[in-house]
Amino acid sequence: MDAIRRGIVHEGSKQLTYEIREIVAIADAVKKLGVDITWENIGDPIQKGEKIPDWIKEILTKLIADDKTYGYVATPGVMCAREFLANEVNKRGGCRISAEDIVFFNGLGDAVAKIFGFLKREARVIGPSPAYSTHSSAEAAHSGYEHLTYELDPKHRWMPDLDDLENKIKYNDSIAGMLLINPDNPTGAVYPPHLLEKMVDIARRYRIFIVCDEIYAHIVYNGAKTVHLSEVIGDVPGIALRGISKEYPWPGSRCGWIEVFNADKHPVFREYVQSVISAKRLEVCSTSLPQYSIPLVIGDPRYIEHLNRRKKLFEGRVNEAWEVLSKVKGVHVNKPQGAFYMTVLFENGVLNDRQTLPIKDSALRQYIEQMVTKVKPDKRFVYYLLAATGICVVPLTGFCCEKPGFRVTLLETDDVKRKWTWDTIAQSIKTYLES
Repeated sequence: MDAIRRGIVHEGSKQLTYEIREIVAIADAVKKLGVDITWENIGDPIQKGEKIPDWIKEILTKLIADDKTYGYVATPGVMCAREFLANEVNKRGGCRISAEDIVFFNGLGDAVAKIFGFLKREARVIGPSPAYSTHSSAEAAHSGYEHLTYELDPKHRWMPDLDDLENKIKYNDSIAGMLLINPDNPTGAVYPPHLLEKMVDIARRYRIFIVCDEIYAHIVYNGAKTVHLSEVIGDVPGIALRGISKEYPWPGSRCGWIEVFNADKHPVFREYVQSVISAKRLEVCSTSLPQYSIPLVIGDPRYIEHLNRRKKLFEGRVNEAWEVLSKVKGVHVNKPQGAFYMTVLFENGVLNDRQTLPIKDSALRQYIEQMVTKVKPDKRFVYYLLAATGICVVPLTGFCCEKPGFRVTLLETDDVKRKWTWDTIAQSIKTYLES
């Protein structure tokens, strides 16, 4: 057959990168060469051994026995769940919404794809750097250009550089929206209320909308204080992204939702939101059973205790990891205050293309030497760490960022293995930088 007569590849296809999963291919190759892998690349609490509380399992078991959970539901989602979530928003104060402002998706990946996919191609959304890959890739793919970013400052606890943000918005009128992630992935930063208010003020003055990923909103610790977007957004149009994957935790549920603010005040924004809902309507609806569980689980008196227990758990692990990694020369480590990730940043000039870690197996060493010939310096370290120790982390440059470093998770439930992981990473950095 002759070549297809027209080009069929989307202009933004090369922007679809997801280092968190892409490194799995390298890890699998290393595993086949005899190395046991310690997976520190992805935020799946279940994979790392966390157990769902029995009382949540009991609620889900009863729902499975109910025939209604096997059927289609309305495209925006189960009404009882939407009403419950709208009431939760309204109890906080700030912007008030109704059940009509809640729309369910098959995980936030589905929501993000539609939020960016149904924007006018010329309308850009500026996001943080480092960036979470799902957002940055989706925004870049929709436009066909590299993702537009504002800087998070590692010398100031990874807080947004507001001057950088405002200048980029001011001098680029293609920017129609601002993305923020609070608490942040990959840095673990938590934005205080006064900073969120300043970001909202920038959006108000330049007449752009806000997208705020709040998937980790209830995983905040180490004395941090923050608020939901609904509490500070005022009359600015915006969307908050929420879900149950990190809270129950139930990542396999693929259940997320958006909370839409002030669509009634902004006709163009309302039309855009309707286009997102129309796109969802083509799929009929999102998975129903997880939606039915939300009022029963989140509304249960035991849920607050469940959240508080997990906050203390992650706070302990953060402090444990920080005590080890912050003492390593050549890197800069901020203590996270939210989510369950830590970013280790290499200091300027400490990496080069000659550094290595000892790899005993000759076939494995040859494989890694081939893989590091044309990669960025932090990815080079990540590949050597993987081959030498089996620890799989994600290079920071995989998060739409030019700063060299890597991200680890704080999810390992085995106390001995977790301590081994921190100590091994610390020693590996020292050995690598001295090689």
